[in-house]
Amino acid sequence: MRLETPNKLEELRKSILEKQDPNKQKILVCGGTGCISNGSLEVAKAFEAELKSQKLKAEVEVKITGCHGFCERGPLVVFLPQSIFYERVDLKGVPDILKETLISGVPHDKYLYRMTKKDDPITKEEDIPFYKNQLRWVLRHNGKIDPTSIDEYIAQGGYSALAKALNGLSPERIVDEIDKAGLRGRGGGGFSTARKWRSVKDADGGPDNIRYVICNGDEGDPGAFMDRSLMEGDPHSVIEGMIIGAYAIGSNKGYIYVRMEYPLAVKHLDLAIKSARDYGLLGENILGSGFSFDIEINRGGGAFVCGESSALMASIMGRAGEPRAKYVHSSEKGLNDLPTNLNNVETWANVPLIINRGADWFAAVGTEKSKGTKVFSLVGSVNNVGLVEVPMGLSLREIIYGIGGGIPGGKKFKAVQTGGPSGGCIPEAHLDAPVDFDELTKLGSMMGSGGMIVMDEKTCMVDVAKYFINFLVDESCGKCTPCREGLRQLLIVLTRITEGKGKEGDIELLKDIGDCMTWGSLCALGGSASNPVISTIKYFRDEYEAHIKEKRCPAGVCQDLITFSIIEGDCIGCGRCLKVCPSSAITGENKKPHVIDEKLCIRCRACYEVCPVDAVMIE
Repeated sequence: MRLETPNKLEELRKSILEKQDPNKQKILVCGGTGCISNGSLEVAKAFEAELKSQKLKAEVEVKITGCHGFCERGPLVVFLPQSIFYERVDLKGVPDILKETLISGVPHDKYLYRMTKKDDPITKEEDIPFYKNQLRWVLRHNGKIDPTSIDEYIAQGGYSALAKALNGLSPERIVDEIDKAGLRGRGGGGFSTARKWRSVKDADGGPDNIRYVICNGDEGDPGAFMDRSLMEGDPHSVIEGMIIGAYAIGSNKGYIYVRMEYPLAVKHLDLAIKSARDYGLLGENILGSGFSFDIEINRGGGAFVCGESSALMASIMGRAGEPRAKYVHSSEKGLNDLPTNLNNVETWANVPLIINRGADWFAAVGTEKSKGTKVFSLVGSVNNVGLVEVPMGLSLREIIYGIGGGIPGGKKFKAVQTGGPSGGCIPEAHLDAPVDFDELTKLGSMMGSGGMIVMDEKTCMVDVAKYFINFLVDESCGKCTPCREGLRQLLIVLTRITEGKGKEGDIELLKDIGDCMTWGSLCALGGSASNPVISTIKYFRDEYEAHIKEKRCPAGVCQDLITFSIIEGDCIGCGRCLKVCPSSAITGENKKPHVIDEKLCIRCRACYEVCPVDAVMIE
């Protein structure tokens, strides 16, 4: 069915809503990648089978939705309209959950959320601190609708922003509205979206007046999954944003660049594009406006460097994914040497919101220069791991403790790494800093695409710097010398420091190499690649000095700088350490203190991890 006018779209929305029963019992099962890997699809089938056996199938709808965000607690299930939230649901629990929730009318206590085992359960999704303290604008449909159904998106007001744009807003007015909203690119640089759109719009499109729009879905940061979850859970919001942007700058062709490690995102995007074409929301003469636009999916090979705009465009053109010098801007000569506008997934998903709700509404949230909300993947040493969306300006402390629930096991917070592998590590002293583009840059880090990795007191910051530099050595395209050789030299120096072979002057050498990379690298990825080293030296210089001068790892992580021993008075002689030791370095009799032979110990930490009374000491 092709929708010829905006009125037809509205009629379709009303007809979809008329067929829906808002009071019908629904069971929403998270179909995000994390929950699927934990068996959520099997859980959904089990609910279907149990409903059938209970003869309740006609009264209850089971729906697989996009990612709910609370990934660490999956598989997640929500009962509507009661809003009862169940976590870590397994096949064994399905019959009892169904029986108690629907027949007895009482939530099944075992699968309700608790911060710790000792805490009282929380029944409703909106009362759980992880959700309660968020502002979910971009993620508003994730966990609510079936991402494979365009009708569900339309029922929620989907494509109404497109209809509004095509039916009364000039391209100039749309760009002005995005400008007034203060939307900055969510992909890393925080560049003004309107300024970028205006540059492409005003650029020379050649004899055929061609311009391109691209959605950057090449999310390669370790621990980041914001864009993947949006593409999987709400693909139409991204597509709608792209169509509006294309109309504003005068483009008829768009690309979504997705890494091949995201098969579910590709599947849902592909289905969404086909559905939009069937309704006439993509293709020729969209909604009878005379404007034509279509989108093609391009799958990347998973190279981190292809997240950089010019490398991404080279990849689409079939060339090696390598950046180019930026003295010629992509807004003038990008894809196929024609004006090209590139924004990331989250940026595009914000566009329909701004067009529908207005620039003033959007700009009312956030800080002076960072408006709206930001989605983060909150991971690492934090109780509540998952996908969170917060207003710009919320402090790191409110995100990590208010939403994330703090550090597990009563350990102390040590640092948070933001901005992906090229970001920086921020210490406890700056936990109250507001999170926005400019404040994170002042602290030596960056917003990046939204990765946020929390570290506790048992984290060695020298080892962390080495981890990220090692990642970047593998991922550097190698085109420019400062990045290629600089990263290798950083890794050599960091490795010898963590092996107890560091020497006086190594810290200054690391800083000098970092400076060369910052000023000499061809692209932003190379220019920021030394950030993990520079920021850890800035805030944790004492740890570097302990490694170099005292040959000691204060966090007890670097294998060549630590020894293991058993505290005689604390050991209960349970034998667990003896059983797990792979090098037979531990001896002892039952219920008597055990001993570690340092010569045989390979420092694998297995004994430390299993000791029930913390009798294994690391020095």
